[in-house]
Amino acid sequence: MRTASPLRLGIDPRSSMPLHRQLYEQIREAVLTRRLRPCVPLPSSRMLAAELGISRNTVLNAYEQLEAEGYLETKAASATCVAERLPEDALCVRAQCTKGVRLTRTTRLPSRRGAMIAEMRPRCCVEPDAPRPFRLGLPAIEEFPAQTWAKLVARHWRHPSRRLCGYGHAAGYPPLRKAIAEYSRESRGVRCDAGQVIIVAGAQQGLDLAARVLLDPGDSVWMEDPGHIGARGAFLAAGTRLVPVRIDGEGIDVDSAISGGDTVRMVYVTPSHQYPLGVVMSLPRRLRLLDWASRSGTWILEDDYDSECRYAGRPLASLQGLDKEGCVIYVGTFSKMLCPALRLGYLVVPPDVVDAFIAARAVADEHSPMMEQAALAEFITEGHFTRHIRRMRILYAEREAVLAEALREMGEMVDVQSGEVGLHLVAWLPPGVSDQEVSLQGAAHGVDARALSDYSLRPLPRGGLVLGYAGYTPKEIRAGVKKLAAAFHVVHPTRR
Repeated sequence: MRTASPLRLGIDPRSSMPLHRQLYEQIREAVLTRRLRPCVPLPSSRMLAAELGISRNTVLNAYEQLEAEGYLETKAASATCVAERLPEDALCVRAQCTKGVRLTRTTRLPSRRGAMIAEMRPRCCVEPDAPRPFRLGLPAIEEFPAQTWAKLVARHWRHPSRRLCGYGHAAGYPPLRKAIAEYSRESRGVRCDAGQVIIVAGAQQGLDLAARVLLDPGDSVWMEDPGHIGARGAFLAAGTRLVPVRIDGEGIDVDSAISGGDTVRMVYVTPSHQYPLGVVMSLPRRLRLLDWASRSGTWILEDDYDSECRYAGRPLASLQGLDKEGCVIYVGTFSKMLCPALRLGYLVVPPDVVDAFIAARAVADEHSPMMEQAALAEFITEGHFTRHIRRMRILYAEREAVLAEALREMGEMVDVQSGEVGLHLVAWLPPGVSDQEVSLQGAAHGVDARALSDYSLRPLPRGGLVLGYAGYTPKEIRAGVKKLAAAFHVVHPTRR
């Protein structure tokens, strides 16, 4: 190896790296480590070439590259020098000297609305650790057709188009909107065309958009009680007042709510599978709610929660499909049947408010990822989605039966009734047993058993546990029930 001083540059003729690149790398490192200080002149190309035993063109190539990148500069009638200001200096901000400066700390609080949202965080946010039985809303991720999905995504990335790599329409990728409109008409009885479909980042963003577009601060909303915590958060974030409405065997008690005399702007319902109790809203109740809403000018927000997961008979038609006055906003999602990480859902909105929803979607985050939208459009139109749903219905029915059987083996500790739809069950606790305490003990024993009282705005006559089963194998379910039984005995040791 030939070495030159005083720069201590070394050139290795046996290296696979070109000679000019070796010289470039060493001079650049000397500049960045400040062995060569700003404005220091470098040896002439002839002198350095002679010292290193290489051609002058090799040195010139290295110098020219360093100068082009801003590490060296040559002034008229002057030698080549280290640049006064390096390119890295333009890419970072140097911290201002704070020596001798005392910083004062003041408490800055969010708005009242922000404080209410913050209070809900422990119950709404899920930590990104490994899921434990019986976490809610988690499908059988291991059954997701990953290879099929990968091929669809790769198909678009292999020859990316400007349409998919640039900014998309705020309402979503047109072929996906069309595919969803056709699917929802056929499978859910939704009345719509593609122009009424708006792609969102999951059902939660759909609820948030509906609240911001259709509600003003101070408006009242009928809320199923117990009801969906995420929807409650969206309405509180919009500054609305929640009016709890009880649930009975036919769903939301419409007549009881009307008799309460509250003037409301919106009604939130989960008619296909009430969340969390699992009740299916009867047809007379649906017609009664639609009739009242059309006469009172009230919006209905229909959250079609896990409606595809019906294990006996055909799926029920949507409430939106019965609406003749354009008062229903329909919310759907692919998180429960495919993969939550996709963050893809949709709204079906009446024509009169389409423009307002699209504008709100653009303000929120412009649009959902285009490649995923394109892949999902083909996933639906090529029949993969329908086949996956059929497989999952069989699998989830089996897992629901395993959980129900294991819970019944707990005897008087819980009372459970199997359902024909959904991704979770409610295990009712004996009167006087706190579901909050059992839930906390369950967490200590390694299971997520959400307290039913978390979902209620008013005290419940009896506590219960909301248990998801879709994302867990029969072995995991049985092991989880044993841990749940141990947690129950800690809270109520006299029960056997």
